[in-house]
Amino acid sequence: MSDARPHTVRLELTDEPGELLNALRPIAENGGNLLSIYHERGNLTPRGRIPVEVDLECLPERFSGIVEALKAEGITVIQAGEEQYAEEVSVVLVGPLIETDLSDTLRWFEECANLSVLDLSLSAPEDDRPSARLRLAAHAGGVSDALARVRELADEKGLLVIEPQLDRETAA
Repeated sequence: MSDARPHTVRLELTDEPGELLNALRPIAENGGNLLSIYHERGNLTPRGRIPVEVDLECLPERFSGIVEALKAEGITVIQAGEEQYAEEVSVVLVGPLIETDLSDTLRWFEECANLSVLDLSLSAPEDDRPSARLRLAAHAGGVSDALARVRELADEKGLLVIEPQLDRETAA
């Protein structure tokens, strides 16, 4: 798919067996290639549904067909658009993640227009401080800005951030 472009579709799904599969089928059947799925089962939308973010790639002319196929299947599409997430960075947050409401922290990332959470690993040992490793995707050239936003969040919640040292090209 040399001319394929990345896109993100935000969906609302009911909490029933097979709903995620029902949402993925129209994407595959209409030429979409899955890149990642962020299924936030522990968090509900105002309508009581589960928010799901699907990153995919497809030819630009196929994207609207994918969105229409999702709607035809009865899938609620909250947002659909081309995303320019071209860079990834991993950070570790250490500290009172649970006490400061982890779902609130994830919601904060969801509301950031210039970055997306691709992966989250949480460690909460009883005898030590909890930590979370987040793999983030940022818009092209936006890693430095994304890391600055992560530091803002960490300051607000009293968390320690362990972040990569960026080379001069990435930081520019």
